Amino acid sequence: MNRIAILAGAFAAILALTVAAGGAHAIETDAKQAIVIEFDTGAVLYRKDADTIMYPASMTKMMTAYMLFERLKNGSLSLEDTFRVSETAWRKGGSKMFVKVGDRVSVEDLIRGIVVQSGNDATIVVAEGIGGSEGAFADLMTEKARAIGMANSTFRNASGWPDPDHVTTARDLATLAERTIRDFSDHYRYYSEKSFKYNNIKQGNRNPLLYKDMGADGLKTGHTQASGYGLTASAKRNGRRLIVVANGFKSVKARAAGSERLIDWGFRNWNNYALFEAGAKVADAPVWLGETDSVPIVIKDKLVITIPRKSRSKMKVAVTYEDPIPAPIKNGARIATLVVSAPETETLNIPLYAGADVPQLGPVGRLGEAMRYLVWGGKF
Repeated sequence: MNRIAILAGAFAAILALTVAAGGAHAIETDAKQAIVIEFDTGAVLYRKDADTIMYPASMTKMMTAYMLFERLKNGSLSLEDTFRVSETAWRKGGSKMFVKVGDRVSVEDLIRGIVVQSGNDATIVVAEGIGGSEGAFADLMTEKARAIGMANSTFRNASGWPDPDHVTTARDLATLAERTIRDFSDHYRYYSEKSFKYNNIKQGNRNPLLYKDMGADGLKTGHTQASGYGLTASAKRNGRRLIVVANGFKSVKARAAGSERLIDWGFRNWNNYALFEAGAKVADAPVWLGETDSVPIVIKDKLVITIPRKSRSKMKVAVTYEDPIPAPIKNGARIATLVVSAPETETLNIPLYAGADVPQLGPVGRLGEAMRYLVWGGKF
């Protein structure tokens, strides 16, 4: 017989498990594609055509920067290393860092030239320095994108220059932002710098949210005629971090206002709720024919869920298991399921495990238990 144990009361815990919010569309946006994600849990708070193929424009530069950060982390590059500026890089149109042909530019300056100034020329310097050519580097970008979970992204250049085959999705860009923050916390700081001066030319960061008192600390804007105006952003408030990708706005003003609105909505309407610490006992379950009458049921990982604030009072937490659980039971064996449900979220089914070994009774003990069951209807 299956048994459902309803758990009540407050739970103490920290950290993370993904909850996908299916259909939480309580806000409208002028963006053609958008996604809002809770950083710690991975919960999707909002999505609009998040898996629709789109053009990333200069948000591509996050991938170029990721490739640099990875090499800094593994030691194959240092911030003081330099790359030579080719005529190809110098001639590139669009937004510029204003590098000069033949100059050798430090990796750190190139990082700032890419993430602060959005320099197309800087991306080509990096691409040629690492890959030998921009095309070869773009292939490396695509390979790395697939490796970190960006399943629908293909890169044909390092800058986001228009190309019909240079594509991504809002969800993929959110993945890239999350991995950048998580994998390269020491270098993520460049995304929050508001200006950078190179070759006596000072340029401001194009991310409009950095200039507002709203906790924003990254990441990257983008714009082409085909893509519209886009922004991949992140903001942190009161220990929570949100990632927002919004693309296809019709103007710079609409991009700034629309992205800010999505972030404010996410912080205001959703919250994280801690349930269990890693290894915490969730319940005790009765055991049949065991040397002990019960076994502790434990959760393996820390559990925090992200749900709408208004749904907190309606959240339900239950444990399901076979009642009673037959011995022998091995410590660590999966024996139950934690079921967490709340309005506007998908129901979570989380494996639970035995917290101790429970050997089976010997022949005499099993016979006695069988007789007791026949006489008294069982001890459970």
